[in-house]
Amino acid sequence: MAYEQTRSSELYDRVRRVIPAVEWPVFAADVDAIMDLKRQRNAVILAHNYQTPEIFHCVADIVGDSLALARKAMTTEADVIVLAGVHFMAETAKLLNPQKTVLIPDLAAGCSLADSITAEDVRLLRQRYPGVPVVTYVNTSAEVKAVSDICCTSGNAKAVVESLGVPRVIMLPDEYLAKNIAAQTDVEIIAWKGHCEVHELFTPADIRQLREDHPGVTVLAHPECPPEVVAEADFSGSTAAMADFVESQKPPRVVLITECSMSDNVAVLHPEVEFIRPCNLCPHMKRITLSNIRAALEENRHVVTIDASLAGPARLAIERMLAV
Repeated sequence: MAYEQTRSSELYDRVRRVIPAVEWPVFAADVDAIMDLKRQRNAVILAHNYQTPEIFHCVADIVGDSLALARKAMTTEADVIVLAGVHFMAETAKLLNPQKTVLIPDLAAGCSLADSITAEDVRLLRQRYPGVPVVTYVNTSAEVKAVSDICCTSGNAKAVVESLGVPRVIMLPDEYLAKNIAAQTDVEIIAWKGHCEVHELFTPADIRQLREDHPGVTVLAHPECPPEVVAEADFSGSTAAMADFVESQKPPRVVLITECSMSDNVAVLHPEVEFIRPCNLCPHMKRITLSNIRAALEENRHVVTIDASLAGPARLAIERMLAV
């Protein structure tokens, strides 16, 4: 069936600048089915900024970065939440909505940062640095959050660190985020050596080459990038902050130094801006597809559960962050 003949053709109008018409028939049947299933099950789909456009702009109800998804997950009246993102995000949604069914379309959608640290590692850090509070990036498992004092995101990390009113904190697991925040505050930060496998690939040479190849380009870098990459950029901020920068500044030509799909999703909203796309894909985010979102809703597949002994402490660490 040609895409013009499906009920999803209006949704295609949102993404026609980034998805060729010849590709839309591959997506249309799943889009139509997902829209029906959401109504049948009173379900909402939460999609991270790194999801592909046919998910982000066509079937998602709530979109954004980790903080936005955490906040908005608390306000939904749906019975079912499908998290189009990675596993720690689905856990966060479950922690904040314990009475709701939370589904993740693929259990293998993990995260190199979340995998870089365990609860036992945190306990050993506490022994080494007694009395020093632990600030944990949301890109961690529920068990790690449960042994932390407070969570943070890349967008509010500096505010969270300074809200504690102490001279020194442990910040984990992202070494580069910790170092980038340390450059902005007088609080001493003890870092862990976890890295995002997407952002650690960028180098200062990449930025210089982009400027040479695309004169006048504005460079926006995620703070999970190495500090020397951030130093080469014109602006550094969370995915939400980068999207806000494009919205407010309207740079004629821009490059987002982060996961590849972010550029497509922001470009949909800003046809007047030229996006240069250095394409580093997150293999975990790309495990989420329309077909497995549909299957999750049809089969109640991959229900997220969290051990009761972890849920309370982990939820408290997130709620402390949300109060900052």
